Amino acid sequence: MLTDEAALELLGRHDLAPVGVLTEASNLTLLVDLVDGDGRPTGHRAVYKPVRGERPLADFPAGTLAAREVAAYLVSAAAGWDLVPPTVLRDGPMGPGSVQWWVRQTEERLADPSEGLVEVLTPDQLGPGWLAVVSGTGADGEDVVVAHADDPDLRSMAVLDAVLTNADRKASHLTRDVTGRLRGFDHGLCLHAQDKLRTVLWGWAGAPLRDPDRAALRSLQEALGRPPTHAVLAGLLSAEELDALASRTGQLLAAGAMPLPPGGRYPLPWPLW
Repeated sequence: MLTDEAALELLGRHDLAPVGVLTEASNLTLLVDLVDGDGRPTGHRAVYKPVRGERPLADFPAGTLAAREVAAYLVSAAAGWDLVPPTVLRDGPMGPGSVQWWVRQTEERLADPSEGLVEVLTPDQLGPGWLAVVSGTGADGEDVVVAHADDPDLRSMAVLDAVLTNADRKASHLTRDVTGRLRGFDHGLCLHAQDKLRTVLWGWAGAPLRDPDRAALRSLQEALGRPPTHAVLAGLLSAEELDALASRTGQLLAAGAMPLPPGGRYPLPWPLW
């Protein structure tokens, strides 16, 4: 497997050749081959989201989702979590957009990317290793529980989402690659100046931060105060959004605990998958 640094270099250097459209995405999302100067596939793929393919939203400024995808990657990398696949902002066949390294998965996981991470369980299946998020009723009227794994990598993802104020952490936006590494994607609805956190990872609400995540938040806090990271993010986010990112990071560290679900609005994404 390539390092993230090598993947970033390839994403910026090679041309993009569309292979197909990911039809389940809300905005235009293209699977592309990275090709050499002669148009020959290099064996690497990426997900290309052109700005011109973004649907207008009521609560996010138009034409900003691609930049937010890149900013989410930079935040994850600056903290040392490395949970978001390498992502760049560049020109492509349909103009500027985000280009994210394709997460290679096993055939079984491709059919169900979040298997073992987020599941619909019956109450008697909700044993050690699972944390309940919301209860409901199944197709046949049976009681069910949407729960996620009590997994340290997933817990770090929940901290990252709190920092990003991720408004759309669906189960289907989580997977493990062929090496077992946790990856999260679809971060266009992130980094708003206001609290927008909607996630399926509420199982740790109010729980103390783990030491590795405290260290990651401190690394992020330091990076946000230095010219390289601050300057790049300032080119992707508004000044208000960048200030809010720094504020959320500091508030999480000061609180020492995961946030609680908001009381005045719906705290889950829709749909959950």
